[in-house]
Amino acid sequence: MEHGHVRGLELARRFYLEAVAPLLARRFGGLTHSAALIGAGSEVLGYDTERSTDHDWGPRLQLFLNAADVAGQREAIDAALAGELPREFLGYPTGFSPPGADGTRHMRAAADGPLRHGVVVAEPAGWLAGHLGFDPTRGVGLADWLATSTQAFAEITAGAVFHDGLGLLGPVRERLAWYPDDVWRYILACQWRRISQEEAFVGRAGEAGDELGSAVTCARLVRDLIRLVLLVHRRYPPYGKWLGSAFATVPCAADLAPVLTAAVSATTWRERERHLAAAYEAVGALHNDLGLTPPVDPRTRPYHGRPYRVLHAERFTEALLESIADPEVRRLPLTGAVDQFADSTDVLCHRTRARRVAGALWVT
Repeated sequence: MEHGHVRGLELARRFYLEAVAPLLARRFGGLTHSAALIGAGSEVLGYDTERSTDHDWGPRLQLFLNAADVAGQREAIDAALAGELPREFLGYPTGFSPPGADGTRHMRAAADGPLRHGVVVAEPAGWLAGHLGFDPTRGVGLADWLATSTQAFAEITAGAVFHDGLGLLGPVRERLAWYPDDVWRYILACQWRRISQEEAFVGRAGEAGDELGSAVTCARLVRDLIRLVLLVHRRYPPYGKWLGSAFATVPCAADLAPVLTAAVSATTWRERERHLAAAYEAVGALHNDLGLTPPVDPRTRPYHGRPYRVLHAERFTEALLESIADPEVRRLPLTGAVDQFADSTDVLCHRTRARRVAGALWVT
């Protein structure tokens, strides 16, 4: 079958409605289930292109059942899917290769025999706990909010639910849609603190003749500003590959993206500093528009007695901390959520490891 590129979420939606759901109704009439495409994958966040089809992409979804049906019927359901799903859907093979050494799978035309399909049959609480590191059907505590990366939250709250017969996915996605207010203020405060700790180094390194060090610091600050802008707009920042794509969707991006691009493209520290100063003032104004704190002067200024233009971003941190009512949140160290202080993929993608790393900072 000929086909143009179909976005992954639309492919999954149609695959469920036109292939999976009719099969379930025919073979397992009355089976209570939910169906969705959430979790890992560029298509879940809506950033897939034709390039994405070369791995971990295709006609796939999660089919969630209650615990009793998983225990009693999963094998029969899997066998029915493997034996009766079409071998091709909208021009794409519905079979997948076994996971490779890196864990990725690829669409491939199925040989005769059972289909290695892309429908994951699972009990939702266990699947969610495996993805997040905690079971959100039981609630979300402070440690859960802070020990889970924004990428992981984005993967659960984005994507799409095609059918929610269990009545579970909707409430979970609503519960995880955004941080509780005081936790949000704390995370914003910690993000401003990251900026305050390095904003003078663009000028200091450049003045010392280290334009490369100045440029590297500038790039780090731009990354932190982009994450901050997304947090201001109540959007979970994705990991690095999609950070710019997510930023491009916020209302201020049309004005701010050229400034940040100019900062990272600059060849002298004074030029970098000038563009960063404009960005700091714009993001400072965004903070004031939120109304979370009394207005903070967003104008840049000298760095104490040194000739570097900075925002003194710690002023925003202090204002936000003063606005937090929850004493448990107020007692936290100013390290923030796990992906504000840990930048290792091998930590952030290993849920147990991430929780242990985050928890170690809260031990008094």
